[in-house]
Amino acid sequence: MNIISSAVSLTVADPAASSRFFTGHLGFREILTGDGFIVLGRDDGAADLVLEERDPERWRPGQGPADVRVVFTVTGLAAEYERLRREGATITIPLRREPWGELLTQLTDPNGVTIQLIEWISPITD
Repeated sequence: MNIISSAVSLTVADPAASSRFFTGHLGFREILTGDGFIVLGRDDGAADLVLEERDPERWRPGQGPADVRVVFTVTGLAAEYERLRREGATITIPLRREPWGELLTQLTDPNGVTIQLIEWISPITD
């Protein structure tokens, strides 16, 4: 098997609101739109995002996995964090450094999608 691309499919109430968040704050662009869905992409290693409108006739509360996060490993996270703050992105975990060598912050889009941005750095040693 040779995987040539990947995507994360997110079922949300308002695909356009999520699209505005990902294109406005995280550098994605719309690459395909259709009735009830929007596909977002980037020109780097990020997976494509498929934003599908929740169909109330097919969706049931509790359906699907719990505590889903979209995680992007990035460079220059401190500067990105400051940019996101200035832009008014909803930051749910402020920038923090973990002792095992991870710098992270967490955002939430208008549909409640959790996005975690991490940068691998040197671990804290005593």
